[in-house]
Amino acid sequence: MPKPHFSLKRALIFLVMTLLLLSLAAVGAGVAWLRMPLSLPADKVDFVIDEGTTMRGIAHQMREAGIAVPPDALVAYARLTGVDRRIKAGGYEVARGESLWTLLKRLSRGDVTQREITIIEGWNFRQIRAALRRHPDVRQTLEGVDDATVAAMIGASTSHPEGLFFPDTYLFAVGSSDIDILRRAYRAQQRELAEIWEQRDAELPLGSPYEALILASIVEKETGMEADRRRIAGVFVNRLRVGMPLQTDPAVIYGLGEVFDGNLRRRDLRADTPWNTYTRRGLPPTPIANPGRASLLAAVQPEKHKYLYFVSRGDGTSAFSETLERHNRYVARYQLGRGKANPPSPAQPSPQAESSTQAEAVQP
Repeated sequence: MPKPHFSLKRALIFLVMTLLLLSLAAVGAGVAWLRMPLSLPADKVDFVIDEGTTMRGIAHQMREAGIAVPPDALVAYARLTGVDRRIKAGGYEVARGESLWTLLKRLSRGDVTQREITIIEGWNFRQIRAALRRHPDVRQTLEGVDDATVAAMIGASTSHPEGLFFPDTYLFAVGSSDIDILRRAYRAQQRELAEIWEQRDAELPLGSPYEALILASIVEKETGMEADRRRIAGVFVNRLRVGMPLQTDPAVIYGLGEVFDGNLRRRDLRADTPWNTYTRRGLPPTPIANPGRASLLAAVQPEKHKYLYFVSRGDGTSAFSETLERHNRYVARYQLGRGKANPPSPAQPSPQAESSTQAEAVQP
């Protein structure tokens, strides 16, 4: 009986050694094949590996991108060497002349291809969505998805996503989805807002960080010169304190939506919408744009003064006044006095519309 047992043991050892030698031979052959230049349809090819994709799925995505690789051989090699357990998700780029060996090392390191997109201070959400749609390296997933659903997808507590995205330049891997970029911008805005809210003036007539965000969005749209930012915020804070309508034209324009043709008319100021700060007192129900850090800080740390009015001088700066009488003189000088042959109507402010440029501004 012992001899058969001994023979069986030797046979098993022989089988294992044979398989090991065959595996090593396969690896050696594979290394030579892996170092051959890849066949590509262009000088550079991008492809995306989604989270959780199997090695066979990765091989399929590479072939779909035009990278000529034999899937079975690639999968076998990756499993044998353990490469399949180290590959990281993201967007990658392969250039003509590179080998699969080089590419696999890049996939293992997670050297994703970086692209960037910039959200501009003062953009509204419609403009952000348009920029995401135009970017050739952003994977589109929000076609036909309404704003309320987008707000839910990013985890917002409000159904209106306006103002929730921090203006900044965001780097991303080729093939990242539009909703992933929005989630990052949303989290960045939440961090900024939470930090800045802690720095607010103790006497600020705002009840929540969201109200500060609304005011900051107005300040963002109203400011033509950085030096005026906190002073403009102070005007709106003073109006909130005494119960005056904010009378800010950018909010009216926002309420008009896509029907606004660039020409704000007197009838627009009288057409009631939730964002018409001529017909309704207090803050509008939502932000009207996406404010940057400077406007957020101005909203919670406004300049302390007695001004209730301001009007554009036409050079980016504003003229401030405490009384309606003086304000009307500034309107006549800086607004009505321009181009005497065809002076603009008071109800037709410049594109960077200023608060209470109208001669009919309400007194406290």
